[in-house]
Amino acid sequence: MDTQSLQAFLAVADSGSFSRAAEQLHLTQPAVSKRIAVLEGQIDARLFDRIGRRVSLTEAGRVLLPRARQILVMVDDSRRALGNLEDSVAGSLTLATSHHIGLHRLPPLLKAYTDQHPDVRLDLHFLDSEQAYQGVLDGELELAVVTLAPHPDPQLEVVPVWIDRLCFVCGLDHPLAGRGRLGLHELCAFDAVLPGSMTFTRGLIESRFASAGLELPVTLSTNYLETLKMMAAIGLGWSLLPERLVAGELHVLEVDHPPIHRPLGYLVHRSRTRSNAAHAMIAQLDAAREPAARAWG
Repeated sequence: MDTQSLQAFLAVADSGSFSRAAEQLHLTQPAVSKRIAVLEGQIDARLFDRIGRRVSLTEAGRVLLPRARQILVMVDDSRRALGNLEDSVAGSLTLATSHHIGLHRLPPLLKAYTDQHPDVRLDLHFLDSEQAYQGVLDGELELAVVTLAPHPDPQLEVVPVWIDRLCFVCGLDHPLAGRGRLGLHELCAFDAVLPGSMTFTRGLIESRFASAGLELPVTLSTNYLETLKMMAAIGLGWSLLPERLVAGELHVLEVDHPPIHRPLGYLVHRSRTRSNAAHAMIAQLDAAREPAARAWG
């Protein structure tokens, strides 16, 4: 099996479409179809069922899928191991980060990194933290800098770099803005706008309210914190936002509850060979770790 055919197979399986796979691989659709046909010929089995516009994996395709990922990860690992024989920091680094961290935490680090290592080509992906976790687990990403999960997979090495304090906020003309110190139960009488239900941050918030026997009154949600800030500012509901994101157009609420913090940091797969480029990035992230992150349990 050649790696190009396996890459085409994974692209079609992940996107569910030959045309979208062709776009991702910068190929024509006939070229992708030809690579799939070559692979099907090599294993003497059909990999996809094509019914109308719908593309789905056959049983043989489902069996091959995890093995194809493993093969491509092994090939990438071999390339990195050979590349690491040289001391130079060069090549490509596939790095994912969330939009918030990419906008508010990483820029000075990325600037310093590219200045120090001009021969590295950064393949930067902006993803939800949860997607980035899965990408590192699947071997598609070498490194991710994201919001950390409360219970990370043991296959991952997870290192906190920063600690975000989340502030309860609302618009300046929201009814809650005129009140003094509030209890969590008082917040539940008003609509909330919060991160999506499947995010690590939302899970952290929900657990605090659940431990007090309360259910969050969420009316709107999005994974983009800047959008949540806008929605809270125009009065669509109260929210919880990182302290450094809170600006003049928001009122910070005094809530009778211990502060809620979330760890932000990097993760890599323990079994994956790291490139010199990844080692250099990790060294920069380690040097930037806040004291609170070093003490995070």
